[in-house]
Amino acid sequence: MNRGVMAFEIEGFSGIVRLFPLPNLVMFPHVMQPLHLFEPRYMAMLESAVRSDRLIAMGLLKPGWENYYEGRPTPHPMACLGRVAAHNKTEDNRFNILVMGLRRIRLIEELNPTKPYREFLAELCEDNYPLPEKDLACLHNNLLLQFKSLLPQLPMDVEQFEQVASHADSLGMLTDVISYTLNLEVEVKEELLTELNVIRRAEKLLRQMELIRREMDIKERSPFPPEFSLN
Repeated sequence: MNRGVMAFEIEGFSGIVRLFPLPNLVMFPHVMQPLHLFEPRYMAMLESAVRSDRLIAMGLLKPGWENYYEGRPTPHPMACLGRVAAHNKTEDNRFNILVMGLRRIRLIEELNPTKPYREFLAELCEDNYPLPEKDLACLHNNLLLQFKSLLPQLPMDVEQFEQVASHADSLGMLTDVISYTLNLEVEVKEELLTELNVIRRAEKLLRQMELIRREMDIKERSPFPPEFSLN
């Protein structure tokens, strides 16, 4: 096991997670996400995590969360367990943190509120690989090739992605890195996070990349400025 893979181990997971509910972000394993904390309940969550296992779970809130944000809006069952890799306090007593995505987890039941932040019973979810290794290699290469073809239109440059992809020694890891990187609707990203069958996850990603490619082709063919209307 290489050093990069070891960094994503889940040492300290007890089956109870602190939840950081997010309205517009889907976190994935195998990636890093900066976050800014300013609400007292989430600063208390960070303090608790840093004192112990440094673990927090990030979960997307279901539609309609706006009416209950100050309370306990419902999150999607599938979330991402992460580790606080770094944190620093700002001059205005807020926190910037860097979270490393570790594993998929399924939120089972919310615990009775005894702390400022929310806690859930949760179980780890494993990737499922139903195809032989030789077939996985073909899909891995195809996914990588198709994504590289989109890189000129994405904020991540080729060299940066090559460095990240070099550590993606499994198809599941590669799908997570690409799912996180692509500019997809949060509902689509949550669907990709929920999909434990790595083959289906990769195939869904390929379809999404094809849709992105078609949209790019349409934009390139559209004249600018557009022609005047005859009306």
